Amino acid sequence: MANLEEQATQKLFDKNHITEEQFESIQAYRSLNIFSIHNELKFLLYLSMLMFTSGIGILIYQNIDTIGHTAILGLLLLVTVTCFYFCFKNHPGFKKDEAPFPNPLYDYLVLTAVILSCTFVGYLQFQYQTFGTHYGLATLIPTVISLFCAYYFDNKSVLSIGITGMAAYLGLSVDPKHVFENEMIDNTYLSYIGLAFGLTLLLWVLYATKINLKKHFNLVYLTFSLHLIGISCIVNLCNDYWPPFGLILGIAAYYFYNLSFQIKSISLFIFTVLYGFIGMNIFFARVIDFINFNDIFEVLIFTTPFYFIGTIIGFIKLIKHFNKNTSDDSIR
Repeated sequence: MANLEEQATQKLFDKNHITEEQFESIQAYRSLNIFSIHNELKFLLYLSMLMFTSGIGILIYQNIDTIGHTAILGLLLLVTVTCFYFCFKNHPGFKKDEAPFPNPLYDYLVLTAVILSCTFVGYLQFQYQTFGTHYGLATLIPTVISLFCAYYFDNKSVLSIGITGMAAYLGLSVDPKHVFENEMIDNTYLSYIGLAFGLTLLLWVLYATKINLKKHFNLVYLTFSLHLIGISCIVNLCNDYWPPFGLILGIAAYYFYNLSFQIKSISLFIFTVLYGFIGMNIFFARVIDFINFNDIFEVLIFTTPFYFIGTIIGFIKLIKHFNKNTSDDSIR
């Protein structure tokens, strides 16, 4: 990492983007070996929030018979309202662009309040069947709260909870084990919903970009969209009516591949290549099965190890190509 930073600084100096004095100042600063504990503190804050919300859950589970349901709900509501009170009090208000808290501690307070809200609504429905047989409302209400808080308080973590809630409301499981074992594979209707939801998220990104609404949320939406489209198309490539989904996956892979270079997202790039590679292999397998190439079956078996070695080399070259292009763009 240090070598890459030194090379980037040297390139800036060679192209006369910085002066010799600035170059020497940068080198002197790096020689001090000063490091930031910002990420460590954020991790500890996030861990403390998880421990707090988990502790409340354990407290409820262990003392549910002695405390009473009404007392537990009242305690949850009190803590949730208190968290929201301090969040609204210290936030500058909704803005279309970034509107962070003056103190990042409140971002974790918002996340705590949203998780407690989900716990409160879920507990209310489980114990008292407040929404009757309309179980979707127990998912929809926390989802609406999460999306509102995400946009009002400008919180990406809460946005992820909101998107996950929308997927759950539509019947999509967020557990990869259930997705691949029985959810989408056994129920193609869910795979169609997942594909439609993924495309909807992509359209929302395009619309939000056009109206300049929280454009820094785009990567969160794009990540969910890519996974939903990729998994849905791969599942349907294994079904009878597979050609349209191969076309959709190809177009999506091409779009996300170019987009990953534009927004310089290595995670988007890697998953795009991964889904494209899996889809391409399934597509070729279906074509070979359809044409019935029995005569060259032995040749395929012989060339398979070389094929996978070639794909590994190709993947490494793609990563180097991505790093080179994105680093060159940042220097320019």
